[in-house]
Amino acid sequence: MEFTARQIASFLNGTIVGDPEIKVNSFSKIEEGKAGTLTFLANPKYGHYIYTTQASVVLVNNDFNPTKEITATLVKVPNAYAGLALLLKMAEASKVKKAGIDSTACMAATTRVGEGCYVGNFAYIGNHTTIGKNCQIYPHVYIGDNITIGDNCILYPHTTIYDDCRIGNNCILHAGSVIGSDGFGFALENGQYNKIPQLGHVMIEDDVEIGANTTIDRAVMDATIIRKGVKVDNLVMIAHNVEVGEHTVMAAQVGISGSVKVGKHCKFGGQAGMSGHLKIEDHSTIGAQAGIISNIKEGSTVLGAPAIDAKAFMRSSAIFNRLPDIYWTIGQMQREIEQLKKELNK
Repeated sequence: MEFTARQIASFLNGTIVGDPEIKVNSFSKIEEGKAGTLTFLANPKYGHYIYTTQASVVLVNNDFNPTKEITATLVKVPNAYAGLALLLKMAEASKVKKAGIDSTACMAATTRVGEGCYVGNFAYIGNHTTIGKNCQIYPHVYIGDNITIGDNCILYPHTTIYDDCRIGNNCILHAGSVIGSDGFGFALENGQYNKIPQLGHVMIEDDVEIGANTTIDRAVMDATIIRKGVKVDNLVMIAHNVEVGEHTVMAAQVGISGSVKVGKHCKFGGQAGMSGHLKIEDHSTIGAQAGIISNIKEGSTVLGAPAIDAKAFMRSSAIFNRLPDIYWTIGQMQREIEQLKKELNK
């Protein structure tokens, strides 16, 4: 597809600075921009590239003011990153979607597949499972029995959904994700661990995206719940009976232990880990590699392991690399005090 700067500005309700008729047909990074491509500037760290980029059109925030001449045409918008996301989504929607059910796909007689769906090579769909309209089921996907999947979902290759799970509308499950595997439940008896059957399921609401090789365990009873709009990165582990609130985001390698309740609009940095049965309240921010061993109050920002308030962690970090010198100084002071005591006791 090809668009002019004028068309892009009209779509994004932006303002043009430069040639409104210049055309673009692809996207590029600002530091590697080429003629005929569109790029964006949202992070000030990349600001110097806007003066040398060869991209034809650059999305910038409304408050951007150049300090010297720019050859590219600018489209000013309230939020350049959000504007780029809209354009990328439009480009994605323009791609021709796969259609039809491959002859090698295996579907039970009781399976129901909605209109406009694609089911790829060697995909498996079990008994009494319902797939909504316009879904994309890529090759080698496994969908078990008694599963409901809503409309407009995408399941990439090797996604596995165990029996009885529920997936909402407009969900994306990336390659290798596993939904509904058994929770890590064992009872110690007479020196050995006996498995506790995991009889619940996983419920994923609308507009959720699950990253590659992420695992969400089924509940012991009832459901592990991923609420509307949650975005989960690759290699995340969400244990049994966890509930994740609406529009929460988790970066790669986060680990959530069993029965944790996560509120709305929370943010988790990479490799953060939670102990079981905790409550993370709304609008909390959990820093990368944080270790959470107690409840987190609404709106908190924490870092460290065990996690503490982020500002306190930063102050502590400033001291960490000075600890050897501080230790030596304290030792020297103790020796001097002992010497003074001896002098006073004479």
